[in-house]
Amino acid sequence: MSEFYESTQALTALSSNHQSPLDASLLEAVQVQTTKLEGRQRQISAKLQLAHSVDQIWQILTDYESLAEFIPNLAKSQRLEHPEGGIRLEQIGMQRALKLSFSARVVLDMAEEFPHTIRFQMIEGDFKDFSGAWKLEPLLDSGGPPTLLSYTVRVWPKLTMPIMAIERRLRSDLALNLVAIQQRLQEKFD
Repeated sequence: MSEFYESTQALTALSSNHQSPLDASLLEAVQVQTTKLEGRQRQISAKLQLAHSVDQIWQILTDYESLAEFIPNLAKSQRLEHPEGGIRLEQIGMQRALKLSFSARVVLDMAEEFPHTIRFQMIEGDFKDFSGAWKLEPLLDSGGPPTLLSYTVRVWPKLTMPIMAIERRLRSDLALNLVAIQQRLQEKFD
């Protein structure tokens, strides 16, 4: 089964949970890459050119409390008190496959480097490691959309989690997430 077909199936199943249906045709523009790291660790990256400014995309990405409203499989995104005054989030992801449900919880410390990078590092959660970054790159004089949005996550699942299933699911989810962000931008700014 192709990765695009799997993402389209997941998109169809998830769209009913969100305010606006997600457009499956947009998935074709998302580029996803997986790198196998040491042992069970994986790094998965996705990128998409967006027809919106860095400032507009930044507004969407840093509206942390609203992310669960439009990001597929994100059941909860809530700011927590940070002991040093930084940004700390609790996020819970939900997956349903066949008749089984799976959830994963992470508490992330965020580091914003406006206007180009938002880094995150798990400090508590259901993985051994879950870290990465959002990157926003203006594409001046490219003749195409003005911003390249990329998302990279490094995941190290615990031994009780099947790595191939986690990797496959994350590849699909990252593409869906970028499409959801694109559509949220269109709803808010177009």
